[in-house]
This record gives sequence, C-alpha cells and structure tokens, in this order.
Amino acid sequence: MMIPAIDLIDGEVVRLFQGDYQQKTNYQYTAKERQNAYAKAGATVMHFVDLDGAKDSNKRQLTLLASLVKHDSMIIQVGGGVRCKEDVQQLLNLGADRIVIGSLAIKEPTLVQAWLTEFGGERIVLALDVKIDAMGNKTLPTHGWIKDSGVNLEALLDDYIAAGLIHVLCTDISKDGTLTGSNVALYQELCQQYPSIKWQASGGIGSLDDIKALIPTGVNGVILGRSLLEGKFTLEEAIACWPNA
Repeated sequence: MMIPAIDLIDGEVVRLFQGDYQQKTNYQYTAKERQNAYAKAGATVMHFVDLDGAKDSNKRQLTLLASLVKHDSMIIQVGGGVRCKEDVQQLLNLGADRIVIGSLAIKEPTLVQAWLTEFGGERIVLALDVKIDAMGNKTLPTHGWIKDSGVNLEALLDDYIAAGLIHVLCTDISKDGTLTGSNVALYQELCQQYPSIKWQASGGIGSLDDIKALIPTGVNGVILGRSLLEGKFTLEEAIACWPNA
C-alpha cells in the first residue's frame, strides 16, 4: 500500500533532507488540505511526524495532531519524540491508531517491548533508520542520525518479534529525501529474513518506477513524502501501480 507522509514543524508542512533541521523545505498548503487530498485519492494509511515533538516532547503539536488523527477512512500513525509510556498513551488518547517509536526502540528495547505487549502489535510501529557500512553491516544511529548506537538491525529484531512486533518502518539513511530510488536489495533481504513483519519501505522514492521496483521485495507499504509533495507523480498513479491496491 502507499502511505503518504507529512512532517510538521510549527504547524507547517515541511521536509528535511536526510533528517537535517538546517536543510528544511516548507510547502504552501496545510496538513489538513494534504490529508483530505490523500484520502480522496484512496490512501488508507497515513504517516505524520511531529518534528517539534521530536526535538522537545513538551512542544508536541497536540492541537494540530488532534485535528488529523481521527479519520473515518484512514489509519493514522504518528511519531516524533515518543520517550515514555505517557507519550504513547497521550497520542492514543488523542485518537492516533499507531504510535511510531524511533530512537527509544534502540536505546530502551526492554521498555518498548513491554509497550508492545501491553498495547499490542497493531498499535506500535518501530521506525528504524539504517546506515549500511562498507562491510554491509546495518547499524542503527540515533539522535537525528548523529550518534552511533552500536546496535545492528538484526540483533534488535528477534526480541521485538517475540514481544509481538508487526510493523517496522525502515529507512535507508543514504536514500532519505534524495528521490534517487530506494534500496531494493535491503528490503528484499529483510522481507525474506523476517516474513512475519509488515515492512514499510522509506526513503528515495522519486518515480513510479521506484515504486514498481519494490513490488517483488514483499514490503507491505511504501512511504511517500517529498515525491508527492513536489508532484513527481500523483497518489492515484502510485496506488494504481501497486498490486492488490
């Protein structure tokens, strides 16, 4: 499935290049306008990232998020600075269907595994940003991709699967925001190695051919951010080229 993604700073729709707050692009429409357009085009899942909340959980854009998370026809997943159980509960109470957890899933796996057990696998999405080194090791940097966690992707997943993990949004950092195509080989490998996980491929989609290239991998969903915001193709076109849409 196609999953439109919107990043939010100070109430505005933005995109960061490879997670860098200093390389920010603002777009001239509101999040609600985009959401309504994506729903009309046929999206059934949507992804929001509160970048203010990611920097400071006390600055989470709750009023804006409240207007976005309750939707009749779309499952809404929300991320950005989820650091404690209260943050998870707050966003669920707001109406979000799924809570996206990034760095904390790497730094505090026992804690996040407990949330998976408590809230269920359909409520939690792990957002794992992968940096692939020259030896092919899939490392998981944290803190806006600045710090090396020392954790490899494969080493992290087994315990999470045992705790009930279902959804993983996986981004190849080197592809994020580039519109140069996604890391097809990475998703092919991950889907084969972990078939129980519903993988969401993220990063690099710039054309319909980039989407079609992911079909054989077995990913469950494709995150579409900049490509839709900049009109590289329409969401209707993207949905039409995906099997069983």
